[in-house]
Amino acid sequence: MVDFRLKPGMFDRFRKLIVENARASLRVEAGCRQFDVVIPNGDADRVLLYEIYDDAAAFEVHKRTPHFASFDRDSAPFVATKAVTLGRVDDGDAGG
Repeated sequence: MVDFRLKPGMFDRFRKLIVENARASLRVEAGCRQFDVVIPNGDADRVLLYEIYDDAAAFEVHKRTPHFASFDRDSAPFVATKAVTLGRVDDGDAGG
């Protein structure tokens, strides 16, 4: 999960870039299972990402793709802060 806090007035420009990145990730990355761009209600300068990859290696591949590099570079001027949270989906298996 990624929590972006945007600089005031940058939402529209950032949104265009992140939607392109999400679509490219789903289209070309075999290990990318889900990439949701979530816009919280009532917070015009915040964007959340919910991404699911097959494993840590697939996420590392994502971070080395040309489309991610372009997004990261081009969106940097619009971002005030970015917090990344890594985790796993709990499928209910007690063995974990």
